[in-house]
Amino acid sequence: METICAVSTPPAAGGIAVIRLSGENAIPIAESVFKGKKPTLMEGYTCAHGYIYDTDIIDEVILTVYRVPHSYTGEDVVEISCHGGIYETEQILSLLCRKGASPAGPGEFTKRAFLNGKMDLTRAEAVMEMIGARGAEHLRRARRVMEGRLYAQSSACADSIRSMCADIAAWNDYPDEDIPFVDPEKLKAQILSVTEQIEGILERASDSSIVRNGIDTVIAGKPNVGKSTLMNLLAGNERSIVTDIAGTTRDVIEESVRVGAAVLRLSDTAGLHETSDKVEGMGIERAVSRIRTADLILAVFDSTSAPDDEDMKLIQLCRECTGECIAIINKTDTGDSKKLYDLISPRFPHTVEISAKTGEGTDTLKALIESMVKGSDSGNELIINERQKKCLEDALSLLKESYAAVDTITLDAVGILLDDALEELMTLSGQNASESVVDEVFSRFCVGK
Repeated sequence: METICAVSTPPAAGGIAVIRLSGENAIPIAESVFKGKKPTLMEGYTCAHGYIYDTDIIDEVILTVYRVPHSYTGEDVVEISCHGGIYETEQILSLLCRKGASPAGPGEFTKRAFLNGKMDLTRAEAVMEMIGARGAEHLRRARRVMEGRLYAQSSACADSIRSMCADIAAWNDYPDEDIPFVDPEKLKAQILSVTEQIEGILERASDSSIVRNGIDTVIAGKPNVGKSTLMNLLAGNERSIVTDIAGTTRDVIEESVRVGAAVLRLSDTAGLHETSDKVEGMGIERAVSRIRTADLILAVFDSTSAPDDEDMKLIQLCRECTGECIAIINKTDTGDSKKLYDLISPRFPHTVEISAKTGEGTDTLKALIESMVKGSDSGNELIINERQKKCLEDALSLLKESYAAVDTITLDAVGILLDDALEELMTLSGQNASESVVDEVFSRFCVGK
């Protein structure tokens, strides 16, 4: 394969930039532009100080050599750490291309690592999950896949299915030989065991979308209880307009907010109340719709006023929803919250008293949100994407079909179903993934990784 090159750091000015070369001619090409110790004489995992030059010196750099097979891609790799100016980085990259390297495509370095057997397809996909992690839990789960946990668990299932297929094939193909009888009940128990393992993988990864994209969180309450102030407080900027005029927020305002290890897709909604204003009414309808579908509801109540019908309607609405709820008693800096707290707290699993205006109590609120989102961490949760999920679900469906088929059709047919389930797990790891599938996976990567 041709030698490729790309900038592996973000395309912006910074302290340093890293330019990566990979391929058979990576080291000779680097030597042709480097003034310093000869890269061809350097051992793997060693660095040298020097200069990149063309007709004149372009930049002072540190050059690092990684030799086959002990490199990220499984090929000879050179990394050039230069000053992070956009112009000089482009000059060095252009020079390397003139010396014989080709520009790398999206994800081409990681694709070569996969093709050279340095990682399976699940670990390759985890690379981009780690790069794009939006919170600590996302990063933690992606790292587990990168460490090979999804591959190990799916491979164990594949080995079990492969063993069952071999037993069935031997029994069917060599009836006159002294081959152990395939006991239907034992076979069903084996299929059930693998089925439960795959169900466990899917269950532990069932909230991957939430971890990846953030918790769909709605701030709800009647007008002027401090929803927009709370929104701005959590967002760290003035995202919602705050006034003393009730009904200022007429539509849903959204912001992505990090609260400790949790990422919230936070929505500030129109105040819930009866209105004859058509536009305001549409905003309230949208607010109710968002509350019904949210993963987390922050129900805000005003400690400076007595509970009214609107408060009771919000309480009832929250009780009808499937999402988690936190009752927030706001304006504790000016109001007496005891009476309201006694009314609210028995109706909600969590109640927090705060002053969104002064920030008092928000640390308690943030800690509660983080603990609810993080939940129990057994160390086995994984992050999976839609491709991986489909492979696992298809394998699971075939296993369930084969389990039911043991009592109704021939073992030949059961073996075919198990073979198909095995194919799905091999596609998951990339062992028999088509070229188009592999190309699609790496097309989503950034250039330089």
